[in-house]
Parts: sequence; structure tokens; C-alpha cells
Amino acid sequence: MPAAPARTLLARGRAIALGPRTLVMGILNVTPDSFSDGGRSAAPEDALANARRLVAEGADMLDVGGESTRPGHTPVAAEDEWARIAPVIAPLAGETGVPVSVDTYKASVARRALEAGALIVNDVWGFARDPDMARVVADYDAAAVVMHNRESVDEGIDIVADMLAFFEVALEKADRAGLKRERIVLDPGIGFGKSFPQNLSAVRRLDELRVLGLPLLLGTSRKSLIGKVIDTTPAERLPGTIASNVIGIMAGVEIIRVHDVAAHVQAARVAEAIRDAR
Repeated sequence: MPAAPARTLLARGRAIALGPRTLVMGILNVTPDSFSDGGRSAAPEDALANARRLVAEGADMLDVGGESTRPGHTPVAAEDEWARIAPVIAPLAGETGVPVSVDTYKASVARRALEAGALIVNDVWGFARDPDMARVVADYDAAAVVMHNRESVDEGIDIVADMLAFFEVALEKADRAGLKRERIVLDPGIGFGKSFPQNLSAVRRLDELRVLGLPLLLGTSRKSLIGKVIDTTPAERLPGTIASNVIGIMAGVEIIRVHDVAAHVQAARVAEAIRDAR
């Protein structure tokens, strides 16, 4: 499949070019219980050092999270979540030069992160958990990643049809809040509220989400999807992560969200060259 058409994501006065070059979003989990690294970036000084490394490796943007949302995670109060990311957001927004995204489903945390300089809100509940989220994003002229999620797995549904219905509701909320479409990216939510076969199907059928006319973000990095294909720990899943992201790139996904930036920058450039070859 050819690359998706070039477009621009608007985020607080900044125009972020999307396509044909896939953007690589580096993951920065400022949590003590991250599934992928066990809290390696929990301390602010470690988080800042790791963020600078990700940018040096070629990250086009950074996604900062203060609450693990892995299956079975323990919810974190908004004040505690903000306390984790507050020492990180402003320095990163000021010094790295790349757009900073805040990974939260709480509008109060999103607002404080935007005030500190974040440009993007990455909501793993796609405006479905906090009724104020779409309005906060709109008030700050920020961009939003709207992720598909479900409270529980239902193996009997067509997962792509469910995504499309979920996204239609989210976009209606965005419209009511005054959040324009050129500020929205959709994420199929791999690993969230889906069975193993549904996760596989969601990646294979990414092109079906194009009917909504919005850019896509794919996040498979180190997830259990890979560990169920071949028995591995999160730290051992880089090859599988690259494989799944290359499939997304060949389908024209505009952004991939990853832990291992340098490897994915190289993989993305090669995949794009092959995809776009005449």
C-alpha cells in the first residue's frame, strides 16, 4: 500500500508534518511500575536523561506518562500522576525542540501538562473516561491522540467495526467541544480491551480505519501481543515490535509509538523506501 497523503497535525500553533516519513514517538514512562522497564525513568533526573537519549536517537516527539495503563494496573490519583510528570514536562518542552505529548486520560492532568508546555494529549480512553477531556484539548488548541479502548474483552465482536463506532462517538464529542479534525490522530489501541486474535486483526486491518479520514498512530512496543506469538519478556520483544510496526508503516501509519527509537528510525526509513519505490 502506498503512503498516506501528506497532511499536517496542528498542535498549539505548531504544524507537525505527517507522511510520507513515519514519525517516531519515543515513550517515556515516569512510573515505578512500568511493564516495559520496571521504573527505569521513575526519578526525574533519570527521566530527563532518557528523554534526551531518545531525542538523540531520532525521536520526532516524546510521550510522557505518569500512570501505567498496562492490564491489571493500579489506578493513580490525579495529584500523584501530576507529581510524577511535573518535573519533566516543562524541561522537555523547553529544551528538546520536539513536541511533547502527555499520556493521560484525566483532564485535570492534561490541563496542567498543557500549561507546562505539552502540545499533545494522548488519551488511552479516547474521550470516553473523562467528560472534560475534549474540551481541555480544544481550549488549549492542542492535538489529541484518541485511542480505542474497551472495559472488557468481547471475542464475539468485529473489532474494527467496534473501533469505528467508538471513534465516531469520540469525534462527536470533539465536534461539540470545538476540537477540529486537523488536531486529531486515531490509535487502534493494541493490547487494550482486545483478545489476542483481535489484536492481530486490528494491526492487519489498519487500512479500514482510513474511512474516517484521519491520521493513525500505532503502538505495539513490547506488548503482550508479541509475547503471545513467541514466548518473550518485554525486554526481548524488539524484533517482534519492529515487525508489527513495519506492517503498520507499509499500511501508511503516520506515527509509531516505541521504546526503542534508534532501531525503529532505521526500520522506518528502510520500510518507507521499499513501500514508496517505483
